[in-house]
Formats: sequence, C-alpha cells, structure tokens
Amino acid sequence: MTSPAHPHGPALAAGPALVVRADRGAVLVVPADDVAAAPRRVALDRDGLVPQPDGTRVPPTVGDVVDVAVPDVAGPDVTGPDGAGPDGDAPPRVAALHPRRTALVRDSADRTSLAQVMAANVDVVLVVEHLDPDPDLGRVERLLTLAWRSGATPVVVLTKADLVPDPAGMAAEVAAVALGVDVHTVSVPTGDGLDPLRTLLRPGVALVAVGPSGAGKSTLVNALAGREVMATAERRADGRGRHTTTHRELVPLADGAVLVDTPGIRGVGLVADEDALDATFADVAALAARCRFRDCAHGSEPGCAVREALATGELAERRYDSWRRLAKEAAWHAQRADARLAAEERARRRRATRDYHRDVRTRP
Repeated sequence: MTSPAHPHGPALAAGPALVVRADRGAVLVVPADDVAAAPRRVALDRDGLVPQPDGTRVPPTVGDVVDVAVPDVAGPDVTGPDGAGPDGDAPPRVAALHPRRTALVRDSADRTSLAQVMAANVDVVLVVEHLDPDPDLGRVERLLTLAWRSGATPVVVLTKADLVPDPAGMAAEVAAVALGVDVHTVSVPTGDGLDPLRTLLRPGVALVAVGPSGAGKSTLVNALAGREVMATAERRADGRGRHTTTHRELVPLADGAVLVDTPGIRGVGLVADEDALDATFADVAALAARCRFRDCAHGSEPGCAVREALATGELAERRYDSWRRLAKEAAWHAQRADARLAAEERARRRRATRDYHRDVRTRP
C-alpha cells in the first residue's frame, strides 16, 4: 500500500479504527468499517504505548483495532507537513486498544524477555517458503509453530514452482512436516496455484504473510491484490532474494479481505507454548504419549517410544532434533518472561508501599 508521509483528506472521526501501519510515535489508520479508505496518521502518547482493557500499556501493531479520540480544542495537527493540520484542528490520538482475537508473536530482536507482536487479529498465516533454493524444513516448522501459537490458521505457500523440475515432489516433503496444514505450490509468473489461495480472500478475512527474504512474499501479495502494492526486487547474483519490504503494512485485497506483508525473516526467536509445539509436531507428541513414563526425557529411559521410533526409522533424526531445539527455545523464553513478570510485580509492590508511606507522612 502506498501512503503519503502526511496524508491529508477529510477529518478523521472519533471511534474504532484499524491500524494499517505502525511508525515511531504514530500509526496510520483507516476506519474499521472501511479498509479501502485513505489512511490517516494518528499520534500516540509520548511513550508510544496504548492502554489495553486490563490497564497494561503495549505498542500497537498492524491489524490492531484502536479507539481514536479527536480533541475539541484547537492545536497543531500531526498530519500536516509543518505540524499544523489542514483545518487547524487538534491532532487525533490513539486512546485505547481493543482486545486482540489473535496475535502473531515473536521474540524481540534484542533477545530480551519482551515479545514483539508482528500482526494482530489475523485469521490466516501464510507461511511462505521458496522452492528455489530448496525449502528449509526447519524454518517451516518454526514458522508453523508461531502460526499455531497465534490462534490463526496456518497455510504453507511454496513459491517459485516454475524454477524447479519436480515441485510436487518437493511439496510432498514439506507436507510431511506440515501436519494438518494445507500446502500449496504457486508460480506467480504463470499463475499456477493461485486460485486455491484466492478462495481464502473472503470479506472480513485478514491474512499475514511470513517467510524469509527472497521467498517472493511481495510478489505473492501483488498477485493476490491484482495490482502492484508492494515493491519487488530482482534476485542477487548468488541466487538469494533481496530484502524489499522494510515494514509491516496492511494491504486491501479482493472481496474485502486484507493481508499484512512483513519484512523477510532471517532468524525468528520463538514464542510458543506446549499446544503450539504439539500442533506442529503432532507425530512426535503422539510418540511421546506412548512412553512408559510421563516425565520421560527421551534419553536412556526404558520404554521410550520416541527413542524406539528413532531406532526403527519411524521418526527422522532431523525431525526429532528440530522438535527438541524448538521445545528448549520455547521453555527458555517462558522462563525469561516469568522472571520479567516477577520483577515487575516486585517493583509494583515497592511502588505501592512507597506511595502508602508517603500518604501516611503527609496526612494532617
């Protein structure tokens, strides 16, 4: 979606709005009931956070529904190029965040205990992976785990099918690790495989595309939108894709659907739970349920169904290693998040105690 840096137009009315892009200190929004409207820039509070219904404050993200407050008093309007609005009105501001139906969450880039919400209120997560170069099965498993954890429905899209001799065979290999998930091979230049994806574009449906740089996400978005809404780039000389999308942005598609295009993902810190891992690795979870001991660590314990499956070849070593790695990573993040929450609770209690004693000292 191409949006001017300081969009002008009719004054933005107070009420629910859909975030189509989040920038530092402001968001671009459209009316929640008119996704095709021209986006308007709305200011955030100084800390860049928005209050949730439970009172906590979080940064808004693409797909969020927010309440916009338009002050009655006159003042500068952040939508204007010089700080003054076209009508001299006070700037509209984001007042509150509606509860999120779903949330695609990754570990923060700085490896802290804070998580980053990549997209909110999405219904379908398109896990986009290229067939040329060969697909990375471990990356597919990682992104599927993120998708299952979000609460949305994952769908795998394998791009560049026209560049390989056996796309069906390669898709079968991916399908073997994408259990319970639809897997589609597509070629945007020829149009092959796009029709099944277009059936997902129903009114009110929100999709998000995730995948590595060079997987062809922007090209796929343009094909589904029926127009060029995202910049694309030629592949580099080494065959790897160039990084084109630099921000998350919501794009109106056909039939009232919308799609969030995301920057290419080189490394994704996992934020997952046991249910999400079990959904991605349903085969391993079923084996683990057959172990003699419920707390089996799948090492040297007798009666370990997982180790037996590895010995017989029923379970591939690569699949097992991927499961163990993602499970450890998810547990590590959960421990850090618990420690952060405990620290925040201790700080809250200290503030409450300090405020109480201050009130006592100031009483007449």
